[in-house]
Amino acid sequence: MTELKTITFAAVALFGLTLLMPNPNANAADAKEKSMKSRVVADQLDNPSGVAVHPKTGHVFFASRDGVHRLVPGKTGKVYDEISSYPTDVYGKGPKYNIGPLGVGFLGNDHIVVGDGSRPDGEELVRVYKISANPATQPVAEDSAEFTLGPIEQGEDSAKGEGNFYGVAVNKAGIFITANGDDTKGWILKADVKGGKPKALKAFIATKVATGVDAPVAITNGENGEIVVGQMGEMNVPGDSLLTVYNAKTGELLSSYETGLSDIAGLAFSPKTGKLYATDFSWAKPEDGGLFELTTDGKDVTVKKIMSLDKPTALAFDKRGRLYITVFGSAEEGSEANPGQLLMVPAGL
Repeated sequence: MTELKTITFAAVALFGLTLLMPNPNANAADAKEKSMKSRVVADQLDNPSGVAVHPKTGHVFFASRDGVHRLVPGKTGKVYDEISSYPTDVYGKGPKYNIGPLGVGFLGNDHIVVGDGSRPDGEELVRVYKISANPATQPVAEDSAEFTLGPIEQGEDSAKGEGNFYGVAVNKAGIFITANGDDTKGWILKADVKGGKPKALKAFIATKVATGVDAPVAITNGENGEIVVGQMGEMNVPGDSLLTVYNAKTGELLSSYETGLSDIAGLAFSPKTGKLYATDFSWAKPEDGGLFELTTDGKDVTVKKIMSLDKPTALAFDKRGRLYITVFGSAEEGSEANPGQLLMVPAGL
């Protein structure tokens, strides 16, 4: 395979990805927004930050500050509590948010992988819970996981100990977790899986060293087995997010793209079109946040803002092409209700 050290359009075609090339004006007022509408399928959520659609049942699992929940899609769209009793930590730089579990993903059909944000860095864990095809009648406790991975403590690899396990991606190469505990390295962690059982969680890719930008947050699988990662960058620096592609087996950086987006928090490929979509939380300027389509034809690059969203975090497609997005939202003045929501965008992206 051709060695990729220089970012080129040929690199995009080689990996079958629909990626965004540099565009510093991604948030400009002249960016076209498609006429897409979303509807709320769960509300009054406390800082929801992760979402995944079960590959068999189509049930939507999402994490919020207080635990992991399951939405059974349909006319009623009932939400069930699956995992509870998480502690709470605080994250952010003006504003600050209470957080609990963060990223979620599936290990086969019978286990859900949950990245932790509820403890101090160096103490946070990745839990793997056994789940059933039907919603739980009562939520299980946070410490009832079948497998516990971590913690990643301070040591030779991590100067401060790892935590804030935002993103989860699972493929044939193993379980991958984005971590923000050590800003000097910006680790992607990896756990091998043998016989359906996860092994030890270890530091795998030092993304800050590879790219010069910290805070890996979003992560998803490329169609040829790569891992595709969004580097959020600094919260108070607009337009510094990167889109990167790594070899899932060796950890080699294959491609890195400046996006012009500010804080990429989620990435997902449409199962219908193969197009790549990103959520931009946009900490410094929330009015610029939203859902973006990232495309190139190999020569021309376009950045389309599909819709404005209020502090969006994770996103995931179901097999029908419907897109689920978690948003922190903003509380109305005087309201005591949590402003977070789970949104659904009909198939068509």
